[in-house]
Amino acid sequence: MDSGIECTLSKFADDTKLCGAVDMPEGRDAIQRDLDRLERWARVNLLKFNKAKRKVLHVGQGNLKHSYRLGGEWIESSPEEKDLGVLVDEKFNMTQQCALTAQKANCILGCIRTSRSREVILPLYSPLVRPHLEYCIQLWGPQYKKDMDLLEGVQRRAMKMMGAGAPLL
Repeated sequence: MDSGIECTLSKFADDTKLCGAVDMPEGRDAIQRDLDRLERWARVNLLKFNKAKRKVLHVGQGNLKHSYRLGGEWIESSPEEKDLGVLVDEKFNMTQQCALTAQKANCILGCIRTSRSREVILPLYSPLVRPHLEYCIQLWGPQYKKDMDLLEGVQRRAMKMMGAGAPLL
């Protein structure tokens, strides 16, 4: 599959991602050549790429947003994509990721709120809520104060549920 590929090819489980810089026409052409190679490889090995998962994410300012095809079909462009649970948009803005994370963590807090006991809430907070707040934080670390406030609000809510002032992390 990797043979002759000019751009960066990433494979994880059943996902394949092709990435390349398109600051000159040569970059655009290299990506298209690699897509053609991948299509030939799939045809020879009697495999097909999932049409629903074929997307192009154009990143960077001044991106000309070239169109690409796999086989004879054009690949749809997308303003954002989720990769390993992290939502990435064309501007690498993580506000939407922070909002989704806070929403998921708050839903879990709502479920464990049925108990008002600190002895129950604290042991449930650590394995059920905290991982959502910490997952890939190095990658999608909040860039804006409003995003940090949103995530810290989840922690404040949990502390309030326990009637405690001690930090949870």
